[in-house]
Amino acid sequence: MGQSSQSSGSALAAAPPLGPARPIPRLDRLGYGGDYNPEQWPEQVWAEDAELMRTAGVNLVSVGIFAWALLEPTPGRYEFDWLDRVLDLLHDHQISVDLATPTAVPPAWFRRRHPAATLVNADGVRLGGGARQSFCPSSPAYAQASAAITEQLARRYADHPALVLWHSHNEFGGANALCYCPTSAEAFRAWLRERYPDLAALNDAWGTTFWGQRYGDWAEIEPPTTAPTSVNPAQQLDFLRFSSDAHLANFRRERDILHRLSPGVPVTTNFMLANCKTLDYWRWAAEVDVVSNDHYLRAEEPDNHIELAMCADLTRSVAGGAPWLLMEHSTGAVNWQPRNIAKRPGELRRNSLSHLARGAESALFFQWRASAFGAEKFHSAMLPHGGTGTRIWREVVALGADLPRLEPLRGTRVAADVAVLWDWPSWWALELDWRPSVDLNYRDRMAAYYERLWRDGVTVDFAHPESPLDAYRLVVVPSLYLTTAAAAANLRRYVAAGGTLLVSYFSGIVDGNDAVHPGGHPGALRDLLGVTVEEFLPLRTGESVRLGGGTSPAGDPLTAGGPPLTGDVWAEALVPAGAETVLSYLDGPAAGGPAVTRHGYGAGHAWYVSTRLGAAELAPVLTGAYRDAGLVPPAGLPAGLELVRRIGPDGAEFLVAINHADREARLPAAGVELLTGADCDGSLTVPAGEVRVLRR
Repeated sequence: MGQSSQSSGSALAAAPPLGPARPIPRLDRLGYGGDYNPEQWPEQVWAEDAELMRTAGVNLVSVGIFAWALLEPTPGRYEFDWLDRVLDLLHDHQISVDLATPTAVPPAWFRRRHPAATLVNADGVRLGGGARQSFCPSSPAYAQASAAITEQLARRYADHPALVLWHSHNEFGGANALCYCPTSAEAFRAWLRERYPDLAALNDAWGTTFWGQRYGDWAEIEPPTTAPTSVNPAQQLDFLRFSSDAHLANFRRERDILHRLSPGVPVTTNFMLANCKTLDYWRWAAEVDVVSNDHYLRAEEPDNHIELAMCADLTRSVAGGAPWLLMEHSTGAVNWQPRNIAKRPGELRRNSLSHLARGAESALFFQWRASAFGAEKFHSAMLPHGGTGTRIWREVVALGADLPRLEPLRGTRVAADVAVLWDWPSWWALELDWRPSVDLNYRDRMAAYYERLWRDGVTVDFAHPESPLDAYRLVVVPSLYLTTAAAAANLRRYVAAGGTLLVSYFSGIVDGNDAVHPGGHPGALRDLLGVTVEEFLPLRTGESVRLGGGTSPAGDPLTAGGPPLTGDVWAEALVPAGAETVLSYLDGPAAGGPAVTRHGYGAGHAWYVSTRLGAAELAPVLTGAYRDAGLVPPAGLPAGLELVRRIGPDGAEFLVAINHADREARLPAAGVELLTGADCDGSLTVPAGEVRVLRR
């Protein structure tokens, strides 16, 4: 096992120095600002905007994201004078620019000229215009037009002194993730020809002897459009892979133009990590110069700051631990959720600093000035409709004053002891039709396990199933239905070398083509987990099962004399094949059989949880896994207190403490608090709803 940071009962546990975090090119400070859309306003407003940005501490704005129709009002005729004036004005006010290619919204003339580029849904319906991303991502006409506007922008602004970053497109795949038009069908067939050496290989991979689907000509293959019954799942999986790659090809085209004409300026695009199912961001991350992400709270959910932390950790992990950019979040309500729940006083600051705690080096919002018209006019902004007399404006200004005090966090890394595996193809495959239960849900399992770790004060990295894991004491697998042979071998190596693994139900079942692994369930993980699943036992709506008995690795009762644990949605008939039973089913279809097991494998242990447990019910199970892993989470922390440790290359340690509760929190700590400048001699107080950043 490799060395990991140490954990103890202290909130400021010692950790060995981590390598320096690679800086973001051309950004020499924490970024603060957001999307700026001057084209929505009369030019006399621009000077006021620039002055107010300086008042708020804004130093970075994204410009031109939806401006294609203004930059190229007719085909081949470009009008850049207005954008020249905007960039010059921003530079005069010491505000840097993340300049966008406006390719998420082709102009109306493009749609009229190229009707074949219109987006088509799975039912064969051509979708209308008047929105963004209403084009086919495989359209050659779109490729040509987007390349042309990208080249014009790069040639004109490559040397502009305000430019620090190129922003390709906007939220690739956000509205047009999948297209089923004839152009996409032909592109899908071309993609398949590159993936498979011949039709025989495709037929074998797709299992086309089932239902007589076998293909004798490439032209016979169609996208998985709406059909009389379930479409071949392997075909659906490959179409999802193709669609992710189609968008990636569009990004690469723009990136390569920008690199060629504007060398040295990094190129990014805003991901939608954890909440975008259709793009495989592990593949995308290697293609961008800087990882950036958009995040919007699920406003109606209680404790939604935990989901925020999960998304931030996933973004940092996709970035390989390097600094990343929070490209968009909101100052208050968003316009597109069913109920536009406003953020409460102080929430804007807590949200922003939670992202920074977990690796972001910017806090950017959508958008600078609230729109007066259009679909997003009720989306919050840094400068609300009510102007500078509003609470949100005062909080924006206060946050802008805080960020320079947190500059010492730049160049440090987040310390984590636990890895959680995340895999987009497994997400896709799990939620295709005709699974054993409609209640199987990838994000649900990710959220439950992450919440348990968060509440235990354990910081998480996410990892690809085939990536090196030896730096982590514990690896958690909330859902890995699709498990490749390489992933299974990786997990076996990890546990055999002394690691502790915890796997949730319905994992290890199929390979990359959604074909069941031979030999019985849980397939690729059966020998590692030391159990055989004889039968899946999905539960009825509202049905639950009770779990009890068993002891932890230290010999303590897992349920500690309390009530039995309750699971729902799923159960399994398990037969141990070397594993010990930790908890048993007390009732339900598997009554008397194992429910949670633990298997010694090499120098490590592999745990298996065969039912759906909520975050609270997972506590005793995780406690047992922590003991196997030698992890001691911080003890006695006040509820609602979020702690993240950052380690500098020189061993300097920072603790970010965010209090989400309505009462003050205290913890033992010593050092200098960056936001207030106060010396802490043995105790740090974090007022209700506040943030403190301690440097040892």
